[in-house]
Amino acid sequence: MKKLVLALTGTALLIAAAVAYTVSARHGTADAEPAAALTLAPGQLLFRDTATGRIGAVPLGETTAKPQLGALKCDRFAVAGQTAVCLAVRPGTLPALTDVLVLDDHLAVRHTETLPGTPSRARVSPDGKRVYWTLFVTGDSYAQTGFSTRAGLYEVETGRLVKTIEELPVFVDGKRYFAHDANYWGITFAADGNRFYATLGSKGKTYLVDADYGRYRGKTLRENVECPSLSPDGKRVAFKKKVAEGAWRLAVLDLGTLQEIELAETRSADDQALWQDDRTILYGLDNAVWAVPADGSGTPRRLVGGAASPAVTG
Repeated sequence: MKKLVLALTGTALLIAAAVAYTVSARHGTADAEPAAALTLAPGQLLFRDTATGRIGAVPLGETTAKPQLGALKCDRFAVAGQTAVCLAVRPGTLPALTDVLVLDDHLAVRHTETLPGTPSRARVSPDGKRVYWTLFVTGDSYAQTGFSTRAGLYEVETGRLVKTIEELPVFVDGKRYFAHDANYWGITFAADGNRFYATLGSKGKTYLVDADYGRYRGKTLRENVECPSLSPDGKRVAFKKKVAEGAWRLAVLDLGTLQEIELAETRSADDQALWQDDRTILYGLDNAVWAVPADGSGTPRRLVGGAASPAVTG
């Protein structure tokens, strides 16, 4: 759909922020360290080392061990099955461009797509057959902030690229929803590779969308759900809900009853959470990767410092 051109001032501010982000993501003090040969062998917690941008790994059962850092640099990273995806901003490009790198089980590049925008979210379907992402893009209207989101996906086996799911027909309260400011972000697929969930944002509200990839249509389930993450059993989504301007609370929604449980993490967490298993949720916050029980009990547990964008190998 056509979108309004933004005011130059707002665009310039966002571009400046993107440049600063790119520079910080590409330079670090540990670049001279020899790179480890990382793989997607099971039982690992992988993450983005925030000092260098390099992908690191520790055993899931020994997260206090010294991390191994590979050579690959990413701004967002995700894995599932024998596939990984790395979102990496191209330094010095204005407007910003992001390389979407589809990786094999040895983190070698299988395919690259270059798309406009800066990285926000990344995920891989449970079977490893699809990778998907969300980018922030300048030049489109999104409320009055000067940016919009663009969520897309790539089919690993077929090579089909969907640059944006913006044209996804969505029904709200049984009626087809149309709005010039509709944005989607935070895609998460079910194990069947067909059903997926995402966030729809429009007119100051956010909605959880339950969608069918084959039929290419969806419906909203409830409001105030952002960055959904489907549990391994397919019965719940972890998400962030807005509790104040610029503040979010992590929670879990039961898809059968639509009842939610707030998690024990009370700090504002602006991340797409990750299920380590059906009981534990991981997320990035305050320059570290944390774990918290999915049932609302317990307390947050710091796993790795100087880390973000957690990923778990099965």
